[in-house]
Parts: sequence; structure tokens; C-alpha cells
Amino acid sequence: MLDSSLNRELLDDEDLDSLPALMAGRRGAVASRPWLLEADDRAESPLESRSRLRCVDGNVAPDELQYPVRDRAGRLLGFGDLAWTWARLVAEADGAEPHSQPEAVYRDRRRQNDFANAGFTVVRFTWQDTLAPDYIPHVIRAALTRARAGAA
Repeated sequence: MLDSSLNRELLDDEDLDSLPALMAGRRGAVASRPWLLEADDRAESPLESRSRLRCVDGNVAPDELQYPVRDRAGRLLGFGDLAWTWARLVAEADGAEPHSQPEAVYRDRRRQNDFANAGFTVVRFTWQDTLAPDYIPHVIRAALTRARAGAA
């Protein structure tokens, strides 16, 4: 909710800074205070937030959100939802509604090909993937391991 509120400009950084005082003395406030540090206005959907937080919980937090992916000539190909820039790894969070229409499926395929041709590995996640806490970190960790091996 915090990511969405920040992204939609319903809250700003000043509002976020005032939340600990507003939460003081309320049940669960101490336990939830660290979550405030994870709020990020770059997340464009609850699925992106949930995917990112699975990565954070799995100790494979992305370097960037909404990372501009460019081809070798510098032309912008699109923005990766989550990115591990050193590994040239992008994760896309594909919500069912916006990504299930035929034209969206074809657009996603072309975009993935463009990213791959620019030297990026692309992994894709759905809401179902976020339901298993270890799945997303496992996939990311495996991709990062491959990137390390390729760089050696």
C-alpha cells in the first residue's frame, strides 16, 4: 500500500517520515516499522512490490526498479520492473489482466527478445509465483549465479 500511495503521489517522503510518530503506541507498530524503509515509489503495481519484497526477504534485492534497458546504440527498449544491473538481469512482474490480452502477449515477447538481444537475461513472475516465498529468490539466485560464472 505504501508503494502504491507513493507512486500515485497520495503520500510523499515527508508523509512517510511522519508515520512512525503516528504509529507509536499502536499494536504491531514496532514490528511494522522496518517495512517503512522498504517503501518505494517506483513500484508501479502491487505485483511489482510483492515480487521485490520476496527478493528483499530472500537476500537478493534488486539494484534498480524501472531500469531503462537500452540497446547497444543507446536506444531505449523499455523499463525493466526489477534489475540487477551488474548481472544484466531484469525481472518482469506480469499481472494477469494487463499481460493476458493477445496484443500484450505479443508485445511482451518482442520486448523480451529486444532485451535479450541487448544482452539482458529476462525472468518473468506472476502473482502465483509470489505465493511461494522461496520461489522468486531461488530463480533470481540461479540467474545471478549464471551471471557470475559467465563473468569469470
